Amino acid sequence: MRGLYSSKTEIRHKIFTEIARMAYEEQSPEEVLEELPYKIIPGEVATYRDSIFLERAVVGERLRVAMGMSLRKITEHAPISKGVEPSIIEEKYYEPPLINVIKFACNACPEKRVMTTEGCQGCLEHPCVEVCPKKAVHMEGGRSHIDESSCIKCGKCVEACPYNAIIKQERPCTKACGMNAIGSDEYGRAEIDQEKCVSCGQCLVSCPFSAIVDKGQIFQTIMAIKSETPVYAILAPAIAGQFQDMKNTKIRGAFQALGFTDVREVAIGADLCTVEEAKDFLEEVPEKLPFMATSCCPSWSMMAKKLFPEQAKCISMALTPMVLTARLIKQKEPDCKIVFVGPCAAKKLEASRKSIRSYVDFVLTFEEVAGMFDAKGVDWKDIPEGEPLFRASADGRGFAVSGGVAQAVVHAVKRIDPEREVKVVNAEGLQNCKKMLQMAKAGKYNGYLLEGMACPGGCVAGAGTLQAVKKATAALEKMKGEASFIESSDSKYQSRLESLEKFDVE
Repeated sequence: MRGLYSSKTEIRHKIFTEIARMAYEEQSPEEVLEELPYKIIPGEVATYRDSIFLERAVVGERLRVAMGMSLRKITEHAPISKGVEPSIIEEKYYEPPLINVIKFACNACPEKRVMTTEGCQGCLEHPCVEVCPKKAVHMEGGRSHIDESSCIKCGKCVEACPYNAIIKQERPCTKACGMNAIGSDEYGRAEIDQEKCVSCGQCLVSCPFSAIVDKGQIFQTIMAIKSETPVYAILAPAIAGQFQDMKNTKIRGAFQALGFTDVREVAIGADLCTVEEAKDFLEEVPEKLPFMATSCCPSWSMMAKKLFPEQAKCISMALTPMVLTARLIKQKEPDCKIVFVGPCAAKKLEASRKSIRSYVDFVLTFEEVAGMFDAKGVDWKDIPEGEPLFRASADGRGFAVSGGVAQAVVHAVKRIDPEREVKVVNAEGLQNCKKMLQMAKAGKYNGYLLEGMACPGGCVAGAGTLQAVKKATAALEKMKGEASFIESSDSKYQSRLESLEKFDVE
């Protein structure tokens, strides 16, 4: 749960910190990785699971994926560092799958069940029995009893019980997955259908047992930082409020303390993406396309192309803010390295595409960067005030919340054609996004601009965020208020848009 510093959060943070420390101190992964589970889980008595050996085994797998490696096979004996050599180079990319399940960390939760609790009062009316369409509920020993073989999990008994004594349980990861990509293996453990998965990471956030993991590039990023190559951090607008004592005037200094050459706002690229999508909308809807859908959320875009291939042409072809920002920098410094720092697990997948690798070299989440700050001993309170981030609009920064992309595009459309009416519909969470596209497919949204975001709340609710969604949203509004201009159409980089679209570093 974002914003809650739990034992799950603590272990993840320790793992990211130790990987970062290993890189900063130039320790050998072959030697250090085997020792780290004992450092992260000290002592002789288990704290989180049934066995301290199990706790350390889980940590070992998490260390591997944090290094960008794949999980080991349970049936094979192998050291934690097996296969680490290809991961200690700067050009390491994610080998699929990006998100996976540590099987022996999974609790094998029931997929879905309806059950009577001790709160049942055995009431005279027993509405639970009366409303059940399959007669799966009956009274037994003065208590309500549910026959699981007949129950269809419709939830009518749950709604009818006046004591809230009947509950409906769902496996958290399955419930969070908008792609229905999570099922069970032969042992009842969670299993991800990689053909369906779009790497939104909501299952990762939702699993209370921390059994679902995604691969990282912390070590590789720090290796690049320690080289003579300039390394720029491009920061997603969802960074607002993610780090305690973070001010706009301290962001640049804090990331330079980690070793980055400088930082840029991805909201700059969001401004350019806005302008491009506004032009495309005016040119193509409804003459060439029935509607146009935004493209900046990679999980939403992947979902649309997987499930609605006939409507794929309606997804905007504009380059994403991440890519546009990276190209802006590489136009001037083609030999530099670019690190996208943001809230999103799916951006790791986007950056691994062959067409994007030349521009975005690494992707880190805010949670992973927090480990780097600790490993380097950086305290935001000690960072001196400096030049703030000021080159992006309030609308560009607003890309981080649901509805923000569409709002920015509408403003840009109105700037070009004040008389044009732009009807908008937006959805957050992949289940809602699917419903929106089903309506669009049926012709209900002809002429509309559609905005989809995989994470409920928008990017501020991404899998790699640190703060509660409401708190992050409030911080973003404050950051939008500090922008030096409001609308994307006023970006000074607009004149470079055409050259950026044609730019190729190779």
